[in-house]
Amino acid sequence: MLNHVLFFVLGLVALVAGAEALVRGASKIALSLGVSSLVVGLTIVAFGTSAPEVAVSVGAALQGNSDIVVGSNIFNVLFILGASALIAPLVVHSQLIRQEVPIMIGASLLLLVVVLDGTLGRADAGLLLALLIGYTVFLIRQSRAETKEIRDEYDSGVRRPAGWDSHWAVQVLLIAVGLGLLVLGSNWLVDASVAFARALGVSDLVIGLTIIAAGTSMPEVATSVMAAIRGARDIAVGNVIGSNTFNILGCLGVSGLVSGQGLAIAPAVMNFDIWVMLAVAIACLPVFVAGREIGRGKGLLFLAYYVAYVAYLVLDARGHDLLPKFSAIMLGFVLPITIVTLVAMLIRHQSSNPPTDAG
Repeated sequence: MLNHVLFFVLGLVALVAGAEALVRGASKIALSLGVSSLVVGLTIVAFGTSAPEVAVSVGAALQGNSDIVVGSNIFNVLFILGASALIAPLVVHSQLIRQEVPIMIGASLLLLVVVLDGTLGRADAGLLLALLIGYTVFLIRQSRAETKEIRDEYDSGVRRPAGWDSHWAVQVLLIAVGLGLLVLGSNWLVDASVAFARALGVSDLVIGLTIIAAGTSMPEVATSVMAAIRGARDIAVGNVIGSNTFNILGCLGVSGLVSGQGLAIAPAVMNFDIWVMLAVAIACLPVFVAGREIGRGKGLLFLAYYVAYVAYLVLDARGHDLLPKFSAIMLGFVLPITIVTLVAMLIRHQSSNPPTDAG
């Protein structure tokens, strides 16, 4: 068992280090070729934080598993935003409400539609990847109209002083090492998680939805928490929303293409987890709109819901006697109160911000 724990930890370390090396090398090469810092930030850096999910999802797909992205998206919103909001209230940029959150919700709805038959086929995966490419092109075109202030912000975040990695050969080596670490780390993580599932007497599905999903989201955790600590509170939110969109379009797109006969979606995921992911995505809209801030109270609520979600998975996996009572409380009391609260927040926001007449 200790041997599996060691390989699990080493796998996480390799994934995070691999993502960092890949982003560093690719960013340096792109900047040296004249690509703007803003474009690099919107593409290479943003997608790089999801590199662990891609690596592990592809590895899991080759073994017939497909649950990691769903668990990761739930973890990103409920745990990462919840924990970040406890550090400092998070600011929600208006563009997130108008554009990025609706795109994330749209991607979640599209995923639900294409997997209704229980399989993500190669054609479906190709569609997801095509949409990702279109989305990336749209972001790049949109970036050309950004203000100098935003461009300077990306410059300070992306550009680094010349150092040991300034030579192109070192940058290529960083990319190669990063890719190698991602492959190695994903293999260690997936193998160790399967061993955990067998030792704990739970399914691979539960491990994938919880431990692996949380582990592969470590880059997002580090980015959002550090952004909250440094006062860049809008970046903490944008990082999570962008990552969730990429997880669906990119991770599942690549995984579906490399899988031999399509990516099978577990019945348990279709019946429960994918609906939780969609509900969490939709709930972001009223939460973000109300006050355009995620305060500590909302952050605590997010964390409480994540604990409840994991508790349900564990109780269900073990067939515990408390499961019926737990489900009844969540469905009959907690969920209705949450829905009423979200609707009340929207109504209060609308009444305090009445629309102005054009004339």
